[in-house]
Amino acid sequence: MLLEVFNDVDRQTAIDTLRPCVDIGRWCESIADGRPYASVDELVTAADAAAAPFSAEEIEGALAHHPRIGERARGDTAEATMSRNEQAGLDPDDAIRAALSDGNLAYEQRFGRVFLIRAAGRSAGEMVALLTERLEHSAEEEDLVVAQQLREIAVLRLKGIISR
Repeated sequence: MLLEVFNDVDRQTAIDTLRPCVDIGRWCESIADGRPYASVDELVTAADAAAAPFSAEEIEGALAHHPRIGERARGDTAEATMSRNEQAGLDPDDAIRAALSDGNLAYEQRFGRVFLIRAAGRSAGEMVALLTERLEHSAEEEDLVVAQQLREIAVLRLKGIISR
């Protein structure tokens, strides 16, 4: 969608356009209510600011339907399509697939939620290494990393939806 179109659509359409980026109502509403934006850079700056910080409840809600790394999102929603596209370059061999599966399980047992990482631009090997590293974090450290990763994903998706 062109920025000019995004600036001109009604509030609910703007919010609905943003939801696939990250389904956090406060974030979507803040960005929609900040229109019009003079540039995509201004929009991205506003989106980043609105995401800092996401609350623990907002993060948990956003993660509730987030697929595990290495698993393809199901369904035909815009968010599922974005997730599949972000993991498109992830074609792990059997050893990497097993490491991701084991790591996802260990992460979920340790932190009680799905492992979240910005997958776009990362190899499967990088994700396994980062997953292994993050398993050593305290809960407080990991909360900060998850919030940052969710913010990065939201802004990256926003850049993919709104163009100049």
